[in-house]
Amino acid sequence: MTDIMLCGCQGKMGRVIADCVSARDDCRIIAGVDVNTEEKREFPVYRSPSEATVNPDVMIDFSHPSLLEELLTYSLGNRVPLVIATTGYNEEQIARIETAAKEVPIFFSFNMSLGVNLLAELAKKAAQVLGGQFDIEIVEKHHNRKLDAPSGTALMLADAINETLDNREHYVYDRHSVRRKRDPNEIGIHSIRGGTIVGEHEIIFAGRDEIITLSHTAMSREIFAVGSLNAAVYMAGKKEAGLYRMSDMLAE
Repeated sequence: MTDIMLCGCQGKMGRVIADCVSARDDCRIIAGVDVNTEEKREFPVYRSPSEATVNPDVMIDFSHPSLLEELLTYSLGNRVPLVIATTGYNEEQIARIETAAKEVPIFFSFNMSLGVNLLAELAKKAAQVLGGQFDIEIVEKHHNRKLDAPSGTALMLADAINETLDNREHYVYDRHSVRRKRDPNEIGIHSIRGGTIVGEHEIIFAGRDEIITLSHTAMSREIFAVGSLNAAVYMAGKKEAGLYRMSDMLAE
């Protein structure tokens, strides 16, 4: 049985994760962390990880980038593996995660969906075959309450493609301010926000007289919850420090 501390437990994803846990017999939530400590849950809720009086096997974070330093401090101080599923981190924060992973096991993914990670692998294969001959555009769509743009997943997909192409591409997020033809070595990334869209990502490879499209649509937040729980069970008991990805879990 894997004992989990859930950060962001009162948020939408936190509640979805708690519902998913109730249907599993390989893990349980023994504590939550959230700014809202007044609403009662079936487990104790603390304002900060440092206030917790329990000993989790692993932490799952679906909170906010501003909590990162507290999470890393707790993880490093208590040698607790951490599953980071929050998006919206800046480059400095990502570097901080990578540094902490040299001392403790950290699972970090911009998207916890198995399907999205498969999409990234397919995109890399397409880039190997089509790179240099096809223009590449990424379109992501999310609900109107999402704060960051472009999505972390869109950047993850762009990075996966770019690594395959020896990092020779550059990203373009806005074309309306510059009147010029498209640079062949660019990946266009476009964000749409509206309604209750859970998450849609489309990768367009546009060539001469033909277009190839790879896409993924999330029908509910549950796919991200299931992915984070699978990652938590995978990370529990990990002794070797390192930055773990979805590909590591899928390979075992």
